[in-house]
Amino acid sequence: MDYKYYVLIIYINRNYRNQMIVRKEQADKIDFDGLKILDYTSGYAESSSFATIHVSQNISHKVSWSKRSDKYYYVIKGEIEFTIDAKKFVLRQGDFCLIKKGSKFSYHNATESDVMFILVHTPGFDQNEEEFE
Repeated sequence: MDYKYYVLIIYINRNYRNQMIVRKEQADKIDFDGLKILDYTSGYAESSSFATIHVSQNISHKVSWSKRSDKYYYVIKGEIEFTIDAKKFVLRQGDFCLIKKGSKFSYHNATESDVMFILVHTPGFDQNEEEFE
């Protein structure tokens, strides 16, 4: 499957009453220190937020932690090194990791290939609740 061209549809459902559909071309495009982020739920007050992140070769996410959210990462493509509370882990396509609120983490793409993963924040992402070293 060529992940560059997939179309992603998100259903966020609360008690089967409210549904949201967001198409890839409607997602907010964010460049965060070289990380290419598509934020599908930006501007929505939902219980969780959803984004895809494209990490090119030699791009890193600096050490940070959330005062608000747990972070759920699922690797769609490639291999990336995460450091979580000073422990290193290599995640590959199909791997998942949970970073609990308050845990310090960073990641780095040291490979020659691009990496793509999904990120879910619960509760939803709030930039004011993120801390960086």
